[in-house]
Amino acid sequence: GESTRAIQTHFGASTDIIRDVTERLTKLDETNRQVIGFADQLQNLQDILKNPKQRGILGEYYLESVLKNILGPQNFQMQYKFADGEIVDAAIFLDKGKILAVDSKFSLENYNRLLETRDPADREPLERAFKQDLKNRIDETSKYIRPSENTMDFAFMFIPSEAIYYDLLINQIGAAKTSARDLIEYAFNEKHVIIVSPTSF
Repeated sequence: GESTRAIQTHFGASTDIIRDVTERLTKLDETNRQVIGFADQLQNLQDILKNPKQRGILGEYYLESVLKNILGPQNFQMQYKFADGEIVDAAIFLDKGKILAVDSKFSLENYNRLLETRDPADREPLERAFKQDLKNRIDETSKYIRPSENTMDFAFMFIPSEAIYYDLLINQIGAAKTSARDLIEYAFNEKHVIIVSPTSF
């Protein structure tokens, strides 16, 4: 009788352990499915960011979200068209009929290559290419400074990536630690373009 009771006790304990393990495995399986789901979503985001057009759309959407959070709908307009048909990503309407042009720029290819490279010989040409990318974006943004059409005498260049903006802010580009001060000075002093990120904006 004692042996039977002991076996039943052990059997009951084993059953509880098996039930507990089964429940934990079920939860683990659910967690794994969620992780796989997140991985798929991240892959989709990476695919979007590889396409310059889709990346541009994402940057404009981010810009619009920031504007909606800080301004009323009557205070800004997305895809604002100038007299010659040129379109800026956003225009903010200020006092006395003044307009602040905001253009979203998202240069990632050479920046990502620069972060990923481990070969010092490859780094220098990638630094130059990335700096040239940013310089080109600055030049493009400056086209929207049009005092004859009531714009301010400066424009904002919106960079949707905090990482790129931060590297510019601390005067370093990527892992190479190349000075970016000349780019910021070029933007502000020569082109009257102020570079902003979602946070600084």
